[in-house]
Amino acid sequence: MSRQMRKMFPASGFLIVLLTLFLVLSFVPQGGIAQTVNVAKGSGRVPRLVDVGTDRCTACKMMAPILEELKKEYAGVLDVELVDVGKNPSAGQKYGIWFIPTQIFYDGNGKELKRHRGFISKQGILERFQELGIPLKPSANKGT
Repeated sequence: MSRQMRKMFPASGFLIVLLTLFLVLSFVPQGGIAQTVNVAKGSGRVPRLVDVGTDRCTACKMMAPILEELKKEYAGVLDVELVDVGKNPSAGQKYGIWFIPTQIFYDGNGKELKRHRGFISKQGILERFQELGIPLKPSANKGT
């Protein structure tokens, strides 16, 4: 093998790996590999929102106060869970996460309905539930 070919091989090998990874990820459903696995342990009564992120990600930091507000304002109406994959790396696998933040919307029976990747506003979350046929109204006992 010539000297030029030996220099090119590692670079072309790297490109092949990147292309393969891109193709594999292109065929994974938007919800991820674990989308069909029911990993939400909801109460079985109310819809659930699971936000998977980390405290080091800018969009995740922006989501934190929105999620805390939803927790308080919709207590008893919506379960909101924040999962930090920085502190719990296995949670990323458990939920089939490829991108953070990811919000996973569940119905009252724990069935996954939709996923959203990236930042989403409070109004956006409420609209997603509405689109999924789950209109949410603030609880009477806010913040308890």
